Amino acid sequence: MLRPVIGICTPIEHGRAGTDAERDLFVLPRSFVDPVHRAGASALLLVPDPALAAEPDEVLVMLDGLMLVGGADLDPASYGARRHPLTVDPDPVRDAFEIALVRRALERDLPVLGICRGMQIMNVALGGSLHQDLPELLHHDQHRRVSGSFDGADHDVRLLAGSLAARAAGEERHATKSHHHQGVDRIGDGLRVTGRADVDGLAEAIEEPSSRFVLGVQWHPEADERSRLIAALVEEAAAVHDAAG
Repeated sequence: MLRPVIGICTPIEHGRAGTDAERDLFVLPRSFVDPVHRAGASALLLVPDPALAAEPDEVLVMLDGLMLVGGADLDPASYGARRHPLTVDPDPVRDAFEIALVRRALERDLPVLGICRGMQIMNVALGGSLHQDLPELLHHDQHRRVSGSFDGADHDVRLLAGSLAARAAGEERHATKSHHHQGVDRIGDGLRVTGRADVDGLAEAIEEPSSRFVLGVQWHPEADERSRLIAALVEEAAAVHDAAG
């Protein structure tokens, strides 16, 4: 029997691969793929493609679920804002690609999980906006204490009873690993905040209640071997796959 397929949007990084000179690379940490495999699905890496942004069904027809992951900050132009000096390395091509995939995936009622930047993409895709620098707004750095590391960035998130976030996490008070300096501001159309950080009340889980499975989380479940969130996406994708025959 064929496994369900999870499409994972792949970040672009500048670096060196093998003996090549430094250049732009499509790079996805294995920590996103391994939980998909363990849960019984295959992973299809999706790289930014303007043609697919124009015709997302070309790839979405091959998928049973969609995962959006971390990376550079979104271009503030995508939500009608001016760029803050601390907004880093936006890539409008990647933004447009992922926004198009999210919008069409929701129309197709495809299961979607957004992680960190992925949650922010979901919010912007549905008309929301972002805070471009949380330390400036909140006057603390509890969401990203050490750049490039999860060291010291653990904090609890309170999840709304009965929400998809709470069901996927398996609890209403959830320990998380955090690494972000931006966050959700205005909530996108149809979305509901179902998780907030204990430390400051920042929105850290959003979902679209009328959909099969549309969940965004600001933390990093791929960095926590105990997390059930990616497995929850695969479980819902498996139901889509089985229904399609």
